Amino acid sequence: MDRYFGFKEHGTTYRRESVAGLTTFLSMAYILFVNPMILADAGMDLGAVFTATALAAAIGTLIMGVLAKYPIALAPGMGLNAFFAYSVVLGMGIEWQVALFGVFVSGIIFILITVFKIREVIINAIPAELKYAAAAGIGLFIAFIGLKGAGIVVPYEATAVTLGDLLSGPTLVAIFGIVITVIFMVRGIKGGIFYGMVLTAVAGILTGVIAPPEAIVGAVPSLAPTFGQAFALDWSTVFTWQLLVVILTFLFVDFFDTAGTLYAVANQAGFVKDNKLPRAGKALLADSSATSIGAILGTSTTTAYIESASGVAAGGRTGFTSVVTSLLFLVALFFSPLLAVVTAQVTAPALIIVGILMASSLGLIDWKRFEIAVPAFMTVIAMPLTYSIATGIAMGFILYPVTMLAKGKGKEVHPIMYALFFVFLAYFIFLSE
Repeated sequence: MDRYFGFKEHGTTYRRESVAGLTTFLSMAYILFVNPMILADAGMDLGAVFTATALAAAIGTLIMGVLAKYPIALAPGMGLNAFFAYSVVLGMGIEWQVALFGVFVSGIIFILITVFKIREVIINAIPAELKYAAAAGIGLFIAFIGLKGAGIVVPYEATAVTLGDLLSGPTLVAIFGIVITVIFMVRGIKGGIFYGMVLTAVAGILTGVIAPPEAIVGAVPSLAPTFGQAFALDWSTVFTWQLLVVILTFLFVDFFDTAGTLYAVANQAGFVKDNKLPRAGKALLADSSATSIGAILGTSTTTAYIESASGVAAGGRTGFTSVVTSLLFLVALFFSPLLAVVTAQVTAPALIIVGILMASSLGLIDWKRFEIAVPAFMTVIAMPLTYSIATGIAMGFILYPVTMLAKGKGKEVHPIMYALFFVFLAYFIFLSE
């Protein structure tokens, strides 16, 4: 074990790696409860998604640790789960089984891109500003869902949305959770989002807003309602323009989210040399495999988590950190009864904080270049206003070639971007029919 993971080479120990694995787990454990709540809105079984989430995280993280030997954990991604539930299933009217098939296919394409080493071509084809805009737009979309779940923002016919009743019990519990989670994050407490959810749930129980759980430990929920459902579908509903755009969006967001997370965490750990990431192919293969496996189990796209940085900060330097995190996700399977206390008010703080973290990429966009600002802004603003991540990405990808051509910089636009222009244009035409 010591020799395989290279403890001496990285100057680490079993104890340090184990503590790092626990730190990473606590930092991202919130996904065990947030993901089922989001996918349940799409009509999926709450208990089955909980099990699928834990298993997808455990398997994906284990593959990352053993194959790529990186201290990076994986789990169903925030933003991608919201896209799955609210944009694809509820927004487009696509059955969740078909959406799972879309996730599976995006994972297979990701695997092929990695195996045939053409990921660099795709990375270079899409301008950095659109990648940043997509991340920020997803952040605003997630935060909007959180504010809505908290009751802070409510529907209103005259202005579309307005301020909710801030003095109602559920909203006060959510506000408490937001404030306490913000304090944890500002203080740099590892696992602040998870601890914030715990204290919000406790506050809800003590005030009578949330019913207490009947138990803490229980049997593992059955996976039957979601397992293999990605292939139990009407195949005539699969080969459509609509699903093609869904698959491309899943692939796009997962690909760049993973690449960015891998580079950021690996750089923090000191692995990046000459701007190159060792074993990048194996790391991307672990991520793409986890996506397809997760879809078979019954969850949205599984991806690398930036929260892994907390484990690196705690001393994690090898894949053994990921092995420990993986085992903890398996242990977590027995705590499903706690799902009963994870209401919209409890998940709202997590959604809002994650949204804030993702929106930070707005600062990386060159807003002074109007030909860049227009597609970037439309990407960002369209996601929360249309309640669709795919629509935001489509608008940005359509406007980018147009503004660049108008600026006389058409030759700087990669041919792939011109191809995507027509794909997304066809998507809008299809939606309008």
